[in-house]
Amino acid sequence: MSREPNTRLADLFGLTGWSKGELARLVNRRGAAMGQQQLATDTSRVRRWIEQGEIPRDPVPRVLAAVFTERLGRVVSIEDLGLVRHRQLGAAPAHCGEAGRPERTAQILTEFTGMDLMLNRRGQTGSQHDRGSALPGPEAVPDSLYAWLSGETVARVAARAPRSMVGGAAGAPLLDVYEPGPVGAQEVESLELAFEVFRSWDASRGGGLQRKAVIGQLNEVGGLLTHPHPPELARRLWLVASNLASLAGWMSHDVGLEAAAQRYFVISAQAAKEAGDRERAGESVSRCARQLLHHGRGGEALDLMKLARAGAGPGMAPRTRAMLNAVEAWAQATLGNTREVHRLLGEAEDCYAKDRDEPQPAWSRTFNEVELNGMSSLVYRTLAEHDPGAAERAERHVLTSMRLRVEQGNERSGALDHVTLASVHWIAGQPEAAQAQVELVLEKIDAISSLRTWDRLEKMYRLSDRYQSLPAVGELRERIRAAVPSARRPAQ
Repeated sequence: MSREPNTRLADLFGLTGWSKGELARLVNRRGAAMGQQQLATDTSRVRRWIEQGEIPRDPVPRVLAAVFTERLGRVVSIEDLGLVRHRQLGAAPAHCGEAGRPERTAQILTEFTGMDLMLNRRGQTGSQHDRGSALPGPEAVPDSLYAWLSGETVARVAARAPRSMVGGAAGAPLLDVYEPGPVGAQEVESLELAFEVFRSWDASRGGGLQRKAVIGQLNEVGGLLTHPHPPELARRLWLVASNLASLAGWMSHDVGLEAAAQRYFVISAQAAKEAGDRERAGESVSRCARQLLHHGRGGEALDLMKLARAGAGPGMAPRTRAMLNAVEAWAQATLGNTREVHRLLGEAEDCYAKDRDEPQPAWSRTFNEVELNGMSSLVYRTLAEHDPGAAERAERHVLTSMRLRVEQGNERSGALDHVTLASVHWIAGQPEAAQAQVELVLEKIDAISSLRTWDRLEKMYRLSDRYQSLPAVGELRERIRAAVPSARRPAQ
């Protein structure tokens, strides 16, 4: 038992407004509802958890996670509550993946998705704690996954810092979710096709509309993975889980549920680890980096990209290298490193050209010529705030992306292209051209369920500040504010 206070639990407890006695009663009540009638939590035990860092025995941590999840309206994990029994440094297993064995990864997946679905059923959509300022950086990656990706031993990784995003005590999920039995090749193929449908919908309309369906499907796959399957079938199931978790993460990021998004990306990487697919795992980690970049945290994103590259390995496919280069170039652009941006994007174009006609795994098919140009335009637009000479390259790439996107019906990404081009025009001192692009965005925004688009629009809005004295620009700024939901409206 630790003699140090559990500050994580104390902070979350303070947000609930409960007394210690109320929390004790809620734990007993929820435990009984979950079939754990033997719980006898009292005020003194709650005090020891908070003030002395005592970690209760299973199943109490999982009951607490469910209680806090319901109260705060966002998924709260055992790790968030500081209730994980960390390994002793000398007690690390010889095999670095042992702590993340498949059954534990499947359990994490079903627990997290089950609680997320519970919030959806009750109409709770997250809180300000999900925003970017609350996101961990590279420390989000748990020890066993970090070791597998980087090649470090668990003992060496554990000496770096405690990692807390995924992991924890063993035990069956305390959730009323249906657990399906093992399946065959035909059912797995149907799950693979379902992922393609969900991904297509997300690309067209944004993450808000189908997020619950994706999480429900992922929860179902997690249940399947608790049963034994032949090795090849199990590998395919883990890849489906990884793909769905990555998509759930991107949809969560799209609607502003940032803490949940980061957990899904880490779960995606862990599922890819169970499938033995290093490139899939590396791309999932790069999604965490993109999420941090959206919130302007370029230095931390670069650290994650080092891990993503190490995880994908030196023999990664050219398409994967191009994807990772584009994300790393964005991180370098936020820091104003012009030379590195040019190098990375030049290599990305060369790598993409090498296998543009080769068959690709499901998770990398969306990184096509459109996406490469769209990412490049975003990178150069970001760099242009440090180096105005990059604006011309940004415009060239975004126009190419828009031209290629015409026949795809991809409204959400098309809107982002217009936002990027408007930003470039504001930076280049072309307010009339910028206004024309903003008009096109405003025509589409009602059909888009994407806080990420609104966030980009807000950043573009700030670039128009120096032109607000122009009557037409002042009027346009008012229309932007009216079009964006009140919680997301930029300050005047």
